[in-house]
Amino acid sequence: MELDLGAVRAFLAVVDDGHFTEAADRLGVSQQAVSKRLARLESDLDVSLLTRSRTGVVLTEDGSAFLPHARALIGLADQATALLRARRRPLRVDVLARVAAPLDVVRAFYEAGDVDVDVVVSRGAVSPHTALADGSVDVAFGRVTGPLPAGIERTPAWLEPIPILVGRRHRLARRRSVPMAELAGTTAWMPGCAGESEWADYYRRLSAEFGVVIDTSGPVFGGEHLMDEIAASAELVTFGTTRQFPVHPDVVQVSVTGPTPVYPWSLLWHAANRHPAIPLLVAHVQERYRPFDPRTQWLPDEALFSGSRRSGSRPARPTGP
Repeated sequence: MELDLGAVRAFLAVVDDGHFTEAADRLGVSQQAVSKRLARLESDLDVSLLTRSRTGVVLTEDGSAFLPHARALIGLADQATALLRARRRPLRVDVLARVAAPLDVVRAFYEAGDVDVDVVVSRGAVSPHTALADGSVDVAFGRVTGPLPAGIERTPAWLEPIPILVGRRHRLARRRSVPMAELAGTTAWMPGCAGESEWADYYRRLSAEFGVVIDTSGPVFGGEHLMDEIAASAELVTFGTTRQFPVHPDVVQVSVTGPTPVYPWSLLWHAANRHPAIPLLVAHVQERYRPFDPRTQWLPDEALFSGSRRSGSRPARPTGP
């Protein structure tokens, strides 16, 4: 005997709603169809599962015994269906911001293979750990600053060099690079880079290490306003790249050296997520990662980014539910 899942769903709908009419509305079928499905199920099981009353339906003794198994059966069916659908859907990748290095990493991955990708730009509105745990995204890029929650895996992904931006009248505008020591005592104006974001934490630690003052004062009117102010000043400096802001003819980018501050991007995923494209992206990232060089680079959490290109772990390729 093989049970009809549609009939089992009809049984559960009647039990949960208490009436054939409400169950039919929930299933999107006629009341007659629900009655036929339930009758077929009772015939297959050779028992009576429900009795009608003036107030609705009542489970029989056999119906009460069958109910938990019916819920488990439908639960497993729904879980299997959801798993297969998830394996066919695009890989959801949180790149945090469209103007940051992870977008280039994901684009290179997409162009090198045949994996569909759905790019998510959270801008840190939701913790990546939360998004990975609840399945809102499959993988996420971000900076790791401490122990990871249970189930979250990581691998170093990219060390993004951070230059400065100055106006053409600034004394550094004609330089191709400037040593970090020369920036000591300089004030970098970065409105909005405050609070508890990972960006703010990074620059607080850079400030403490090299004596560069980070000024977060002033309202945030957007990148265009910031570039206008930098261009008009002979004194203002900000950290960032020209790709992060609207193009301005009077703003130039100057590399920072000795050491170069780099922003440490990690790729994060949840161990329980079995999307088949996760191992492919992890492998792509690990193959292209260049390890941290303490002689020429600086970052606030060296221990997480020192070591070989293979640092981090690859998720096992999914073999089934």
